[in-house]
Amino acid sequence: MQTMIAVLLLALSLFSPQPDSSPALAGIAHVAFRVTDVQKSRDFYRTLGFEQSFEFTDPGKPPVSYIKINDHQFIELYGRAEGSLPAVLLHVCYEAADIESVWNEYVKHGLNPPHSRKARAGNLLFVLHDPEGQTLEYTQYLPGSLHFEDRGKHLSDRRVSQHLLRAVIPVQDVVAEHVFYTSKLGFQDVAVGETVGMRLPGNSRDEIELEAATPATNSFIVFTVADLARTADDLRSRSLTVKTGDDAVSVTDPDGVVILFTLERHKP
Repeated sequence: MQTMIAVLLLALSLFSPQPDSSPALAGIAHVAFRVTDVQKSRDFYRTLGFEQSFEFTDPGKPPVSYIKINDHQFIELYGRAEGSLPAVLLHVCYEAADIESVWNEYVKHGLNPPHSRKARAGNLLFVLHDPEGQTLEYTQYLPGSLHFEDRGKHLSDRRVSQHLLRAVIPVQDVVAEHVFYTSKLGFQDVAVGETVGMRLPGNSRDEIELEAATPATNSFIVFTVADLARTADDLRSRSLTVKTGDDAVSVTDPDGVVILFTLERHKP
């Protein structure tokens, strides 16, 4: 089934209208997850060598932890406000070097995002929604913000990886969402094995992948490493259960999110 969808998407990419201009993005800024237990998830990512950069703890509200991958990429962990809420991927946020230019291009493409505003952490941010109502965030890091002022800090030499390559987004209609990302946002298809990802416009080479959402669908994110066998041994030495394949190794976080490690790919 996955192969059939990949072939269909590649065929559609040949005929889908492309925007006259695509606003360049600097890369994936963060992925945000709602988690069952922030402390347990934070400990898991610390085992992978990723440290907390900062957190928000407001009275009467669940904590939000900002886990650092590198100076530009983070994982945000949101505690559940209600026990019945599922642990899920909440959104992906993209970094823009010039957020106003991105906003202007999206308006030209027929979208209607609100103007950027300064968010709590001190960066510019605007929010867009896809055809299914899922949230996409865009941010520009500003001097003085919590992210900007943490540059060079909380970068452990125990990090299993230093780059988040791909975020996988569960959607109800893969084909319709694919058309939205390519025709409105300027993402470009890139085939990897039997899957089709979409590369962000710009030079970051970061990617997203759309996956048909089912009750059994697990979220996953993909990191790059230089050596799979060495990475697998390293993960086992940290007392983690490791699954291995021909082109990737993986571990699973406390909420079932698959953390996949794949080889670095050279720019074609």
